[in-house]
Amino acid sequence: MAQVHVSELVLRDGHQSLIATRLRTDDMLPICSKLDAIGFWSLEAWGGATFDTCVRYLKEDPWERLKKLRAALPNSRIQMLLRGQNLLGYRHYSDDVVRAFVKQSADLGVDVFRVFDAMNDIRNLRVSIEAVKKHGKHAEGTISFTTSPVHDINYFVEMAKELESIGSDTIAIKDMAGLLTPKSTTELVKAIRAAVKLPIHLHSHATSGLASMNLLKGVENGATIIDTCNSSFSEGASHPTTESLVAALQGTEYDTGLSLASLQEVTAYFREVRRKYWQFESEFTGVDTRVLVNQVPGGMISNLSNQLKEQGALNRMDEVLAEIPRVREDLGFPPLVTPTSQIVGTQAVLNVMTGARYKSVTNEVKNYFLGQYGKAPAKVNVDIRNIAVGYDAEVIDCRPADLLEDEMERLRHESEAWAMTEEDVLTYAMFPDLAKTFLQERNAGSLKPEQLLTKEAVSTNDSRYAPNEFKVTLHGETFHIKLTGSGHAGEEQRPFYVSVDGIAEEVIVETLSEIEVGGSKSSGKKKAAAKVGASGRPRPSHEGCVTTAMPGSIVEIKVKAGDKVNAGDAVLVIEAMKMENEIQASVTGIVVAVHVKKGDTVTPDESLLEIQPE
Repeated sequence: MAQVHVSELVLRDGHQSLIATRLRTDDMLPICSKLDAIGFWSLEAWGGATFDTCVRYLKEDPWERLKKLRAALPNSRIQMLLRGQNLLGYRHYSDDVVRAFVKQSADLGVDVFRVFDAMNDIRNLRVSIEAVKKHGKHAEGTISFTTSPVHDINYFVEMAKELESIGSDTIAIKDMAGLLTPKSTTELVKAIRAAVKLPIHLHSHATSGLASMNLLKGVENGATIIDTCNSSFSEGASHPTTESLVAALQGTEYDTGLSLASLQEVTAYFREVRRKYWQFESEFTGVDTRVLVNQVPGGMISNLSNQLKEQGALNRMDEVLAEIPRVREDLGFPPLVTPTSQIVGTQAVLNVMTGARYKSVTNEVKNYFLGQYGKAPAKVNVDIRNIAVGYDAEVIDCRPADLLEDEMERLRHESEAWAMTEEDVLTYAMFPDLAKTFLQERNAGSLKPEQLLTKEAVSTNDSRYAPNEFKVTLHGETFHIKLTGSGHAGEEQRPFYVSVDGIAEEVIVETLSEIEVGGSKSSGKKKAAAKVGASGRPRPSHEGCVTTAMPGSIVEIKVKAGDKVNAGDAVLVIEAMKMENEIQASVTGIVVAVHVKKGDTVTPDESLLEIQPE
């Protein structure tokens, strides 16, 4: 019997794809005993975006999550997704950090390390795979599948051979955006099967609606392990349904041997749990064949929509999705998988939000053009590279980590005041500013996770909430209205983007009077305070006011009052959508006021600093 094995993704990629990675550990643990008894080849439960989300939003220690899951899943292989030299952050780390991270992960419970590189640059995978093997764990060398003028079957076959040569135990085909078709799956699996001796593990997101067919064709042509997700978090931007694939293979030579009844007990549990996370559900996580053009991966789409929603710009999603392939081509067709998906996606958002392509360029895009993520699959757009980093910038062609000094001792020293364990130091290595705040608050016992809203609370008269979908009856005719986006609060004429009986409309609302939240009566006229944002910072009032194109947090202030700056000089650095973005001086002149400090949250309708023009 050519039995097929199943890796279950409900504890990681399923909720990352559909509810922005928000599933909390306390909602995983009660069902672990049933998951543990089913007999999966592995349970993917850690890595990917979970580490970032634990620290940033859930205020959970990701290492504690791993320990708890290890204790709750004694009979199962725990699998994690590791980004090679990027680990779980958004830059390359020195080799000693990579080795320390792999060791700690292995010691605390990870059995299978799926190791990939966003550029498919084998040089960025070697140290991670060697470290996994050193600690006696399973190293899964990974091909990040994509389509472009340079990504053909031979490209991926040669990569599979290299992955085998550096010690991989299995070869994973990671179709993160759902770009495989039944035909291309057949051709790719056949070709790799003929070229290497290792088992093939097939992973395909269901975004384009083709993934179940892809898995079946993969199995028929030699893949022996498949990734599926329990139906409570499957399909669309997630993965084919575990129960359905088990049923499809039942009674065939590929029978998985898994019990449908046991799987359905897990389904019943998670379906109920998912209701708690309704605020993170997105209309962009269903089947969407546009992915065959924009290539946005399943794990990114729910986060992207959530970030645009926070900016009041969800109505511009189509513009962003159209811009992403253009940015990807400019960068030499990298596969769209973390961190390149975030790099390309954030730059696409900036290009749309600023109204001019590459008017603002993230630091990560600059580093990409400098070769600091590895070798681009194809030639980059030289004109765009020159805009981003200048004509004389030195582009490296070696393995990026070869230029990095060992970091662990420095990291231990920098974090010694609040890092209690080696795991804390590694958390600090991933996200220095974020981790510092997290660890300090944890030590003080003041961690507060983001609020899980109840629908009942939103439907009350609490002034923090307002309806975004409703019916209006006018002159006896009823209209169904859904708010899809808006301009920035505080504008004298604020655009609202709505759907009226399914037809998209733009409504301009001009404020004539205001009332205070909390019950104050109408003032009868616009308040003078309208010139000041909710944070107390002034609104932009002249050409010397420096603003941000996207909401974010201040990570660096490069100037002070009295400094002379030239138009285009970097004056601030903000973090937006997990990427750093330099903000430039709008005019040449003298800095007369700085309205922010490091760590401040800022929005586009505020003046962050002011320059007196020459």
